[in-house]
Amino acid sequence: MAVCTVYTIPSLNSTCSVSIPTKTYLGFHQRQVVLFSTSRRSSRRASSNTSEIRCSAEESKTVVIGLAADSGCGKSTFMRRLTSVFGGAAEPPKGGNPDSNTLISDTTTVICLDDYHSLDRTGRKEKGVTALDPKANNFDLMYEQVKALKDGISVEKPIYNHVSGLLDPPELIKPPKILVIEGLHPMYDSRVRDLLDFSIYLDISNEVKFAWKIQRDMAERGHSLESIKASIEARKPDFDAYIDPQKQYADAVIEVLPTQLIPGDNGGKVLRVKLVMKEGVKFFSPVYLFDEGSTISWIPCGRKLTCSYPGIKFFYGPDTYFGHEVSVLEMDGQFDRLDELIYVESHLSNISTKFYGEVTQQMLKHSDFPGSNNGTGFFQTIVGLKIRDLYEQIITSKAAAPLEAAKA
Repeated sequence: MAVCTVYTIPSLNSTCSVSIPTKTYLGFHQRQVVLFSTSRRSSRRASSNTSEIRCSAEESKTVVIGLAADSGCGKSTFMRRLTSVFGGAAEPPKGGNPDSNTLISDTTTVICLDDYHSLDRTGRKEKGVTALDPKANNFDLMYEQVKALKDGISVEKPIYNHVSGLLDPPELIKPPKILVIEGLHPMYDSRVRDLLDFSIYLDISNEVKFAWKIQRDMAERGHSLESIKASIEARKPDFDAYIDPQKQYADAVIEVLPTQLIPGDNGGKVLRVKLVMKEGVKFFSPVYLFDEGSTISWIPCGRKLTCSYPGIKFFYGPDTYFGHEVSVLEMDGQFDRLDELIYVESHLSNISTKFYGEVTQQMLKHSDFPGSNNGTGFFQTIVGLKIRDLYEQIITSKAAAPLEAAKA
């Protein structure tokens, strides 16, 4: 069987079927580069001078991003910021299950890894396990389907219904340009981890997580303070054992901590947020403040940035994280006026924007999103822009590879 490799920059699903003479061809098509070779072989359907071959996207064009975090730690907000960077609204599959967890835009498909629960809510209760426990999840199927999508193959993905707690019939997922797998375990299984082109971990400190959960579950869901505490304590052993260790594998970590600007404040309203960026990641260059590799503390409040109490403080510098060299960008405090954020943006480098002020524009566009006045929204937006840049570099690199091989 002759081999055909198709490199398609905007479209990832191109296939073809052709009959050609024995030669090597380098063909250029609109928005597509096709490199293939054939060998002369006899066939009932072909003459001795031709070969029938099938062409498919043998090399992956789907870029896979992994996002790990505990429940209620901002994954959904981050996904909305990320898909917005690529343009187009992310919506559930049209005409499908209204309880689908999948979000699809022109460029991205976001899959919730809860869909790979092997036990429904009743089954977990009967076996005495939480959803965080690997025994309640089907990692073999997760790996097989993520790999298939990365290889350009559609899958019938299961659906975990968060309303009923049951496993619903599967839905068809086609290979997107960018596949985001978000949930509790994107980096737990080494096979799945190896499929990721980039990985992020949202690391919310216990103090902030507790404050957020009280705000959400008491105000929005009517839960009592006692039940919230009990829920957190029940999940903590499994979180510590199975979820938290995944951050050592992440290429970027957004760490959310109580502020240091107000001594003893754990209310979760004013936050200190750290963006930990691993050095040496292919197609990813860490963001820096003023001077790359230096250690800098910066208080920008003044005439160009309106800051009410307790103000804003930035820090940037090198560090180590689980034995890896990293760069750390930190923001403590919150913005009063998002339009003035461009002053801070102008002092950052390697933020992968397409034009001056793009970070500020994105923040203003989603000013109603949680975290838009502090480092959570700011750093999520920056990471989204970095992922866009990473995707473009990967696609450009793959498109160039056959040309370089042909030259050689």
